[in-house]
Amino acid sequence: MGRFRNLIRSSKNSDSDDDISSIQENNTSTTNNNNNNNNNNNNEEYNNDKIEILQTETPINDPLDMKSLKKKKYQTNGFDIHSISDSLAHRGTNIDEDDTEEAEVRDTQVKRALKERHTSMIALGGTIGTGLFVGIATPLASSGPVGSLIAYIFMGSIVYFVTQSLGEMATFIPVTSSITVFSKRFLSPAFGVANGYMYWFNWAITYAVEVSVIGQVIQYWTTVVPLAAWIAIFWVIITLMNFFPVKVYGEIEFWVAAVKVLAIIGYLIYALIIVCGGSHQGPIGFRYWRNPGAWGPGIISSDKNEGRFLGWVASLINAAFTYQGTELVGITAGEAANPRKAVPRAINKVVFRIVLFYIMSLFFIGLLVPYNDPRLASDSAVIASSPFVISITNAGTKALPHIFNAIVMITVMSAANSNVYVGSRVLYSLASTGNAPKIYSYVTRYGVPYMGVLTTAALGLLAFLVVNNNANVAFNWLVNISTLAGLCAWVFISLSHIRFMAALEYRGISRDDLLFKAKFMPWGAYYATFFVTVIIFIQGFQAFSPKFDVSTFFTSYISLIILAVLFTGCQLYYRCRFFWKVEDIDIDTDRREIEAIVWEDDEPKTAWDKFWAAVA
Repeated sequence: MGRFRNLIRSSKNSDSDDDISSIQENNTSTTNNNNNNNNNNNNEEYNNDKIEILQTETPINDPLDMKSLKKKKYQTNGFDIHSISDSLAHRGTNIDEDDTEEAEVRDTQVKRALKERHTSMIALGGTIGTGLFVGIATPLASSGPVGSLIAYIFMGSIVYFVTQSLGEMATFIPVTSSITVFSKRFLSPAFGVANGYMYWFNWAITYAVEVSVIGQVIQYWTTVVPLAAWIAIFWVIITLMNFFPVKVYGEIEFWVAAVKVLAIIGYLIYALIIVCGGSHQGPIGFRYWRNPGAWGPGIISSDKNEGRFLGWVASLINAAFTYQGTELVGITAGEAANPRKAVPRAINKVVFRIVLFYIMSLFFIGLLVPYNDPRLASDSAVIASSPFVISITNAGTKALPHIFNAIVMITVMSAANSNVYVGSRVLYSLASTGNAPKIYSYVTRYGVPYMGVLTTAALGLLAFLVVNNNANVAFNWLVNISTLAGLCAWVFISLSHIRFMAALEYRGISRDDLLFKAKFMPWGAYYATFFVTVIIFIQGFQAFSPKFDVSTFFTSYISLIILAVLFTGCQLYYRCRFFWKVEDIDIDTDRREIEAIVWEDDEPKTAWDKFWAAVA
């Protein structure tokens, strides 16, 4: 198999002496030069397509090789080094049409088709859904406006450091499902595989959460159609949506995320007007912080202060569920058209997302809705307990509750769509590294890992749990299971970054030379690792008090039990060290191929493109 040493992207108008010198070696023979000159005469038809020129140990003389190379270019809709290397692997062998067709059917490469505006908007609002619009009701009711606000600020600080860690690693090695890849390379194979399956489990369960809510959102208007019917309808629709090419996913998420952003900004302006007296309620100000109070009633304990503290601790799990998805940019890195540019910009928007969307929304919700409002604890339907809808209803603004409910429905559908996308890419990554059945690495001609989509969607059928149980009870079950799995992934991200920084130091690579350098490190990674680990173990305390409850225990810790079983099984199978030795940590695979690419972005031509380029 021929190996490629250097790779550049050339176009008709970008030939230069530097480009020529970059594909020539000092010891190149006269014969090779003549062959290269002959090939250059035939490059006109390929220059217009901006195909990649590769230097190999021997020149590409067979026209079939160039034909295959060009075909791969069109298939990837962008640059894909793995596809090109696969094409070159056949150099020097006889390739018939049947072999070529078989390779196309069993394509195993996703497409780098997400533009920078896609990744930026996905990072900004891609997975905002149930956690924000519905999930904040429980912490508000138990710990009050101030207690819940502190809980969300605290979790927000953890999420900030987690995403900073991920941003540095994903920019250095931009691969699909980087979250699971990094734990395998920087920690150990056992940790990597266990984390991969747990992260997939997290998003598959979250898909069930989102689908279970969509029907209940519609029941805000009518209850004629059974809830089970709505779940089945939207399960089919969202699953089918994930068979479209990734660029379609990116475009849909871009526009829906834009709606989310505008809706939340619009709500914040609306809430400010209401707080200042813009409704029949008169000026509200901090009225509800005085009566019934800024701190909630707490839970479990009869001692007021102890109960409030326990209520605050319980709020952390809801806060964690709300923040889940901020690390989604680490999954999209492998399908970003220019990850070295798009990922850092997307990561830098996380602070804006945390402060504006979560903290500010919760602040105004705490001003407009008292923690003792009985609708916050509604067991009949989840959407009935949405503090956003409650606050608008209290203000008496006609039609607006229905409009906002429609926005909630769209955002929940969008979040569900993202859940299947992430879950399928995680399974694809596991299969690509030999840790899942090979069939999960097969993709459609559009680059969609179809078996991953089907398997992830299958777990979404757990949404039917809300049909036979109280909607909020089943909702909280699924939230607890999903959130703990997501917290485990955050721990692995921070641990991986700690090991990654150690590997860079061992190699003599300064972090100051990286394209994206995480802030406040390594202390931020230690901070996130410690507190997330503590939360993982204490979040199920309600199973032990006031008396031990088996159902609550398994709901709270089933994800941790599954992780322990997976890790133990992987450790026995791989018989590997608990952690890699620092000298054995792999920071080269995929990175060197990525660094060999000269990334070219299409210059924005229209005013619309220039606007979004500036926003991104």
